[in-house]
Amino acid sequence: MSALFQPYKLKGVTLRNRIAVPPMCQYMAVDGLINDWHQSHYANMARGGAGLVIVEATAVSPEGRITPGCTGIWNDDLAQAFVPVVQAIKAAGSVPGIQIAHAGRKASANRPWEGDDHIAEGDERGWQTIAPSAVAYGKGLPKLPRAMTLDDIARVRQNFVDAAKRARDVGFEWLELHFAHGYLAQTFFSAHSNHRDDIYGGSVENRARFLLETLKAVREVWPENLPLTVRFGVIEYDGRDEETLLESIGLVRDFKAAGMDMISVSIGFTIAETSIPWGPAFLGAITERVRREADVPVSSAWGFGTPEIAERAVKEQQLDVVMVGRSHLVNPHWTYSAAKELGVERASWTLPAPYAHWLERY
Repeated sequence: MSALFQPYKLKGVTLRNRIAVPPMCQYMAVDGLINDWHQSHYANMARGGAGLVIVEATAVSPEGRITPGCTGIWNDDLAQAFVPVVQAIKAAGSVPGIQIAHAGRKASANRPWEGDDHIAEGDERGWQTIAPSAVAYGKGLPKLPRAMTLDDIARVRQNFVDAAKRARDVGFEWLELHFAHGYLAQTFFSAHSNHRDDIYGGSVENRARFLLETLKAVREVWPENLPLTVRFGVIEYDGRDEETLLESIGLVRDFKAAGMDMISVSIGFTIAETSIPWGPAFLGAITERVRREADVPVSSAWGFGTPEIAERAVKEQQLDVVMVGRSHLVNPHWTYSAAKELGVERASWTLPAPYAHWLERY
């Protein structure tokens, strides 16, 4: 019996298998508004058979976008545009999720295929970035952010709450807070980027404060029966890995106590000078450690994109849910292909009938 194709229940939501399409930025929105590209893309991902489809990093405010092409949910009109996407994902048998985010000092950037760097000063497409401290990321993202005031912190926290309400009201059933990848929340937690001397900086407890306050505030408005998850960079690969990992696992425990239901384990990406050991399932052992030491359900999205690796990760209890990203871009019906490769009986249930009829018959 395949572990990967067992149903998975979290709170009041049941996934038909342990496969998820993680948030993958499309950079195709205009002023935060989604369009036909997103409608087609997410419907296609869901029809492929994954148990969960999470909509890309969606900004909680205009300044929180990574690029001018990022999706947004900072007002009701932007939120309502997601209704057909939610309906299409559900109609295909998947659970509709969304990741809400603020890019912090990595905002105001060009789309990856247009440079993947900060928009030049004076270009009207760009905007002022903010961060816990006035510390630039560097390399292709050299723009100096404005250090956030306490009012800024309160405002952004409320932006997350308002975004969660809108996501709830348009029918999303799985919410992920983007606290990873060198974006705003991650830069609060990292000593590399947080040089504050107030209650939001210095000690681990203070650096964790914005993340925990935001999570708790969102938990108050997000339905108790629906999963509230966090994507978080638990390691930087910067030479102080064990120290960072211990701090991160402690924070994950605090996330759990504050109402988080699952952690999506990732990398910090708060500095450019790292030695990341890229390779198949390279985060597997770390994810299993987080799962065991924090006693919390886990997922991850790095290097699990082959059926054999994904199956082993779930079977060996490294992960509860496997996030398969780029492999789904190559083959939106990756779940069907994985079922066939793993010998799962009657795998056609993962496909719509107009596809399954022909693929199963010949």
